[in-house]
Amino acid sequence: MDTFFIYTAKYAFVLPVVILGTYFFLQRWPRHLRMALFAIPAGILAYALGKLGSAFYYDPRPFVVGHFTPLIAHAANNGFPSDHTLLAAALASVGMFWDRRLGVVLWLLAILIATARVYVGVHHTVDVVGSMGFGIVGVSLWYLVLRISIPEKPNEVAEPETQPVR
Repeated sequence: MDTFFIYTAKYAFVLPVVILGTYFFLQRWPRHLRMALFAIPAGILAYALGKLGSAFYYDPRPFVVGHFTPLIAHAANNGFPSDHTLLAAALASVGMFWDRRLGVVLWLLAILIATARVYVGVHHTVDVVGSMGFGIVGVSLWYLVLRISIPEKPNEVAEPETQPVR
């Protein structure tokens, strides 16, 4: 069981990248652009929120507080938030906006990654839950920015309402 969680904690963060990347490349061209303009800034915003959160909240790693050796080697720095979980959660949030089934699969992976990071002793629960929150908030904020700043149907030009001439 330890081996499964060790590999999951160390390497599984690549799976959401591969899955969402594959989904992206299977789409037709116009959708590529919309997806990129949504996913890249949303991910950057989620990461920035995570960095901001780490500046305001310091959570020593469990192996530092508990004086034990974690199952994977890690620096004894701030554990908040979990970068692995933040990446997986941001990608899962992006996936939910494009395809609900894809999003569910990505969220299951994000939860598995978060669980593994706690199990191997490199994060507390608050670290991974906070990461998920930053992922959700960052992606949702970017979605709201786009909804407010870009018209629903950009190809249609609004025409003024006029009365027909009789």
